[in-house]
Amino acid sequence: MDDATLALALAKRRISAIVIGASAGGVNALIEILPGLPRAFPYPVLTVLHVMRARQNQLVEVFSQRLALRVEEAVDKGEPVAGTLYFAPADYHLSIEADRVFSLSLEPPVHFARPAIDITMETAADVYGPELVGILLTGANHDGAAGLAAIGRAGGLTVVQDPAEAQVSVMPNEAIRLRAPDLVLPLRDIRRLLQLSMENLQ
Repeated sequence: MDDATLALALAKRRISAIVIGASAGGVNALIEILPGLPRAFPYPVLTVLHVMRARQNQLVEVFSQRLALRVEEAVDKGEPVAGTLYFAPADYHLSIEADRVFSLSLEPPVHFARPAIDITMETAADVYGPELVGILLTGANHDGAAGLAAIGRAGGLTVVQDPAEAQVSVMPNEAIRLRAPDLVLPLRDIRRLLQLSMENLQ
């Protein structure tokens, strides 16, 4: 997709946060779309990956070595800060409270996942409304489809990785089936969309 079409999707849109969900294949997908974003990136990036507890700290370390963005694990009552990539801690659901701080919980898994993408996306949609960008990437279950639909209903921009290039297409296909997203893009275009979002500050 050309820059003009991507820019049109962002036109006149105020952005306060970006939320990304992924499961199987998600680490490689993130490594493709996030490098190149500067430390001064004007939004927090809230990320939920289905990972085992033992791997969570490794994710922070691995991405810190590859990105200009600060990389942190979200902490309870922490405030999302621009220019920072936050990972949901393993085995905790990550919610966004009305006062725009993180909340961690041990509620039952959703779609066999904790953290669940749906919980983060749905609560972020409630808080940020049309100022939220939701991105759903490769994955092997239905987690994230309902969350992305909630972002769309709230007026946020919804983006799904093209299932044809996803390592596992179940998650993006379910999101598309449940509610048509604003954009279905290959990873190279999602990366470009994030870059162009910096030029769209209101």
